[in-house]
Amino acid sequence: MTRKAVSLISGGLDSLLATKVLLEQGIHVEGINFYTGFCVEGHTHAIRKQDKDKLKRNNALWVAEQLGIKLHIIDIVEEYKDIVVNPKHGYGANLNPCLDCKIFMVSKAKAWMEKHSFDFIITGEVIGQRPMSQRKKTMPVVAKTSGADDRLLRPLCAKTLPETLPEREGWVDRNKLYDFSGRGRKGQIALAEKFGFVDYAQPAGGCCFLTHKEYSHKLQDLWDHRGEKRYELDDIMLLKMGRHIRPRPHFKLIIGREEGENNFMSGYKNQFTHMFCTTHEGPLTLIDGELYPEDRELAAQIVARYTQGKHADKVNIQLSQTDGTNFLLSVAPLKPEDIKKEWQL
Repeated sequence: MTRKAVSLISGGLDSLLATKVLLEQGIHVEGINFYTGFCVEGHTHAIRKQDKDKLKRNNALWVAEQLGIKLHIIDIVEEYKDIVVNPKHGYGANLNPCLDCKIFMVSKAKAWMEKHSFDFIITGEVIGQRPMSQRKKTMPVVAKTSGADDRLLRPLCAKTLPETLPEREGWVDRNKLYDFSGRGRKGQIALAEKFGFVDYAQPAGGCCFLTHKEYSHKLQDLWDHRGEKRYELDDIMLLKMGRHIRPRPHFKLIIGREEGENNFMSGYKNQFTHMFCTTHEGPLTLIDGELYPEDRELAAQIVARYTQGKHADKVNIQLSQTDGTNFLLSVAPLKPEDIKKEWQL
């Protein structure tokens, strides 16, 4: 009887290798990839023109293609909000709820496993690789709290852990699993070479924006100025875009950094009051919050600083409001030192 496993596919090297190890043992494997909205790949570098030479692909799909397995992509944006806002085990160095995230995803994989009559779950986890979710003490927490228990197999570090059900029952040969540990990736890179994988996502690249200090700072600012911890998908997409400058508590500017971001942000013009320069080339700027009449000149001066007319005496900035009214402001661009450090998110 061919046993069936569902593998959590992030698109990184570890999930690629963990799945390949089980395929080599004759296990039928299908992949599952959860979309949270915070995934790094496929967003910023795919949008920005300056990254046009960087390979642009969905790494989870690419991994599935390399392995020759089916991949199920599941949208968990709404369900995931509670994990981000109220993590029972707290945050990591930034706003990353890594332990709660792993428990949640494994529990979702368990429900999928049971619904589709699969036998166990695979992850690419390695002890000591992540400071919050992949420690000797927390790995059992993930297995128990998720409900997966000993149907959760980590092929890359299985020999450092107690035997799981697939190993005890002989579905999987424990001797053909691995004992990787720590943050180093030499073992994984050597295994990739053995399997013939030469093109894969860079190890330790970080696949979630919540692990990024700058992104977490902008998300915390969003919560602080809304007076509550909540977000929508549009919020987390725009936090990935442009320069974020908050010169006043009641509004911030999202200033496109280049053509690709300007093009993407133009899709939000009907939802936001926005600004652009009519006399020089420059960015599209979205206004998030309430821009009062007394704020218009300052906002225009900041925007002018990022146009091709930043050294001109005056530039014209058009302000377009969501109600359809427009204003043309002739302003002197602010000097770099006038844009205060505390404004910049």
